[in-house]
Amino acid sequence: MTDFLTFADRRAREESGEPALRISHWQQGEREPERMFDSAPECRNIDPAVLLLPPALEGPVTAEASTPFVDFLRVRHAAGVVLGSVCAGAFLLAETGLLAGRRATTHWAAADIFRQRFPDVKLDTDLLLIDDSDILTAGGVMAWTDLCLRLIDRFLGSAVMLDTARSFLCDPPGREQRYYSSFSPRLDHGDMAVLKVQHWLQATGATDARLSRLAEVGGLEERTLLRRFLKATGLTSTDYCQRLRVANAQEMLRSSVLPIDRIAWDVGYADTSSFRKLFTRIVGLTPGEYRQRFRGRYPAQRREPNSAGRSARQALR
Repeated sequence: MTDFLTFADRRAREESGEPALRISHWQQGEREPERMFDSAPECRNIDPAVLLLPPALEGPVTAEASTPFVDFLRVRHAAGVVLGSVCAGAFLLAETGLLAGRRATTHWAAADIFRQRFPDVKLDTDLLLIDDSDILTAGGVMAWTDLCLRLIDRFLGSAVMLDTARSFLCDPPGREQRYYSSFSPRLDHGDMAVLKVQHWLQATGATDARLSRLAEVGGLEERTLLRRFLKATGLTSTDYCQRLRVANAQEMLRSSVLPIDRIAWDVGYADTSSFRKLFTRIVGLTPGEYRQRFRGRYPAQRREPNSAGRSARQALR
């Protein structure tokens, strides 16, 4: 982040001839966080306009470990300092209570833990960046580029922002985290009947999503299954099956050269148009856009459909 912002500062200096950004690093001192690095030490010792909380690769910060920073962040925010977080940095930001009732994002894989700890935050992990003016949150670890580009745009203008993005070969802000997320269903809920249905759906590719069949597999009445499935997984059985099918389609788009209508058929959709609309709603990209962005450099050879694909055709007949 320091190099990124320093580059933008140099670009801005070419226009004005004066430093545009002052970049500092802060660490916990004896009483509160203290400035440990300063790109412009000759300037007055004033608080920064923005404080960014970095990701933590070892996992989300605990409530106890957050304690030394909470009051520091609250006081600065009350004085007008903009706060931002990247990935798991949102956990420290949420510990301040400043996200209560507000939208925020973090890494999609940490979504369940975040919701358990901070149920009053309106978490939206589909987005890589949420800019609420005084508070910004970015999703995955590398979403720091989106956050920094947004701040560069705010303080130095769009021309410097676009120049920085081009120079570092990264997309300008506007991507969505759901492009990169994978379907990770909850399996630790403890409802064995629902878990049995989930395992069956995974094994069959969710090609047969009839409620009567799911109830039969789970050994439950249909209405009971609907209620327990939603409680256990957080999704309706229909939404769950759709997301599982789309996840299978994503894997095929990344690893094969099969045409999209064939992939739609193999994952259980006879109507390619409906499949495209569903895929776009869940992923945020069309199947063609997804393939172009994520397909491996050396895609696999065309292969015969697997047993799930054969089951799909049989069910569709």
